[in-house]
Amino acid sequence: MKNKQLTVRLILMNFLQYAAWGAYLTSLGRYLGNAGLGPQIKWFFAMQGIVSIFMPTLMGIVADRLIQAQKTLSLCHGLAGVFMIGAGLYCMNAGTAVQFAPLFILYSLSVAFYMPTIAISNSVAYNALGKAGLDPVKEFPPIRVFGTVGFICSMLLTNFLKIDGVALQDSYTQLISSGIISLILCGYALTMPTCEINKGENKSLAEAFGLKAFSLFKDYQFAVFFIFSMLLGASLQITNGYANTFLSSFASDPGLANTFAVKNSNALISISQISETLCILLIPICMKKFGIKKVMLIAMVAWVFRFGFFGLGAPDFPGVLLFILSCIVYGVAFDFFNISGSLYVEQNAAKDIRSSAQGVFMMMTNGLGATIGTLAAGAVVDATVYNAANPSWSKAWYIFAAYAFVVGILFMILFKDPQKKQKHG
Repeated sequence: MKNKQLTVRLILMNFLQYAAWGAYLTSLGRYLGNAGLGPQIKWFFAMQGIVSIFMPTLMGIVADRLIQAQKTLSLCHGLAGVFMIGAGLYCMNAGTAVQFAPLFILYSLSVAFYMPTIAISNSVAYNALGKAGLDPVKEFPPIRVFGTVGFICSMLLTNFLKIDGVALQDSYTQLISSGIISLILCGYALTMPTCEINKGENKSLAEAFGLKAFSLFKDYQFAVFFIFSMLLGASLQITNGYANTFLSSFASDPGLANTFAVKNSNALISISQISETLCILLIPICMKKFGIKKVMLIAMVAWVFRFGFFGLGAPDFPGVLLFILSCIVYGVAFDFFNISGSLYVEQNAAKDIRSSAQGVFMMMTNGLGATIGTLAAGAVVDATVYNAANPSWSKAWYIFAAYAFVVGILFMILFKDPQKKQKHG
């Protein structure tokens, strides 16, 4: 009974953890575009990558050495919530005169404290399961799935809930709702089982920051893997930043303005997260049958289709089916790369630097890759949409698809299958 209660408590923690993110991540671009900040969308999403380079490590050290992890989680969510609500209140007071600088500063402070909570909440869950005598490897994945469920529920709430006749996805209220969820988790995190502080463990600064794992770049295979992790990581935030903005752009066409895809774009995009949840189940089967290299190539091909279908689709029938297909293949594109890549690191990095190597993988994908990719994508959108004489979203999506295709071809040529390497090496 106690174990079941603990599982329910951890499910709720994961649900709230990702609900706070889902409240705005896929709809912020839509609001910013409507507020006249379309050309600045890239900076809001690039900031998530920038802070992911260093903040998770810094707050991880705090949780390991100074403040118990569950209290660090509470502190981070408290600050993230306050700053995000502050961003929403600023927009409310500014009305139609929202300025980039104050909104961006408040938003940046919020995500700087939110991004570390993804790893810290995992640590809190692992600790709780370990104290209860449960195997985290077996017990945590089903719990983590409810994080994605929270993200989806939050997206749908943002899509369908209206305040004064305006949907949250079109309003600053999405920022306030995200902040409120973070504040709820700020309090709830304090009820989690106590995590110990490793005061007696004297690590060098290099070890604390995981710098020892960078020695893996001396290995050709790992160097190629990490470089392509960054290149493919560039695709991660493109649709988060621009898919909703793209769909809302059809509202200017009277014949398309009332279609489901335009009026309920966040609900349409939520199919991506549903697909992500289901595709996790396919990974063990595909890994066993095809191996890591082919699974990662499948992910890269899926990114080509993800972007290509957006370029070819339209909000009305039958074009909307291509939007739906784009959302379905997202599950393959995201899961097959992120999870198989993590498994590659787990299976091939030395045991004493395995955790740090995972950190390098995350830094290359969600840090450097996402930052560079978001800024580059922003430049493409500026050139083809915001600053173009004849704006064309389709042209932007085709450029993104071509990029993913080239990355896939280069990966196929340069990366050797680990099993083949062992046989011939």
